[in-house]
Amino acid sequence: MSQSIPYENLKTLNKPFEELLKQKFSDFLSKGWYILGGEVASFEKEFGNFHNEKYVVGVANGLDALILALKCCDFKKGDEVIVPSNTYIATILAILHCDLVPVFVEPDIHTYNIDPKKIAGAITERTVAIMVVHLYGQCCDMEPIISIGQHKKLKIIEDCAQAHGAAYKGKLAGTFGDFAAFSFYPTKNLGALGDAGAVICKSEEHYLMLKQLRNYGSSEKYHNAVIGYNSRLDEIQAAFLRVKLPYLTKINLYKKALAEIYQKNLNNKFIKPVINKDFDNIYHIYNIRHPERDRLKKYLLDNGIGTEIHYPVAPHKQEALKFMRHLNYPLSSEIHHTTLSLPCSFAHTHEDIYYVVETLNNFK
Repeated sequence: MSQSIPYENLKTLNKPFEELLKQKFSDFLSKGWYILGGEVASFEKEFGNFHNEKYVVGVANGLDALILALKCCDFKKGDEVIVPSNTYIATILAILHCDLVPVFVEPDIHTYNIDPKKIAGAITERTVAIMVVHLYGQCCDMEPIISIGQHKKLKIIEDCAQAHGAAYKGKLAGTFGDFAAFSFYPTKNLGALGDAGAVICKSEEHYLMLKQLRNYGSSEKYHNAVIGYNSRLDEIQAAFLRVKLPYLTKINLYKKALAEIYQKNLNNKFIKPVINKDFDNIYHIYNIRHPERDRLKKYLLDNGIGTEIHYPVAPHKQEALKFMRHLNYPLSSEIHHTTLSLPCSFAHTHEDIYYVVETLNNFK
């Protein structure tokens, strides 16, 4: 084994920020204010400025961001939310936790994102929202989706957990819908050093409601106006995110440069991401597809290369969703059976990626 290239190395990833992170922690410790302090408020403002959006609320994680966004909408039990059939299960869990019904729509096999042409056929009189997922770092085709939402008077909720800084026709992910939910899990392009999340919304009413919901339903200490949650963005995680946010564009550009090495040099026995000038992909995940994915994964590991599968089991085949197992989503299943995520991190060098390419092209 001539090289060892992990799929991700968080220690290496955060090394360039180490001194700044240490200084932030020291400042945080000296202040003695650990919950919903100035760091959270400042991060919310700065993250809003990045998106040119006014209303941002920091929450504990990406799942909570989706749940609280749905809770703001005051939907009725049993209402239906259209959602892609291939996504991480958190997207589905948020819908179920709100006593709503997920209605799956198959993806475009080329982009892996929800296919706008298939949405209209899934709409019923119980449909109240479309929850899009900007998967792997590429935006959904938002123009027709927004048009459908407006025509049918449906809420649009964006799952932006993998799309920090991604854009569609020059407009950033998270700025299209009524709500946008972000995760800052450590491996994201903008990653905290633990769990963290945020919601972008369009109205002051929803902004104030989100702030209540994240804090036990309270906007005044010991006075609880609504049935809320404990889902506050940690002050220390907000401080760490403030260190890294100014570098997000640099991180995205670096990952795009690594992805370009794959795009230009991988041979055609692998299905590579589709490039379209309207979509600015930030490659949170660089995935390929191959019919012998499992053998390919083992081959790469034998050659010192770590990979991941995002995701090995389609949502409707998960034990947690066994009530949906009778349903058939062949495109989703095909993606989940053939997809493989390659090293493509701020922690990797260009030389690392060229070695992965060479190894892949030698696969027989």
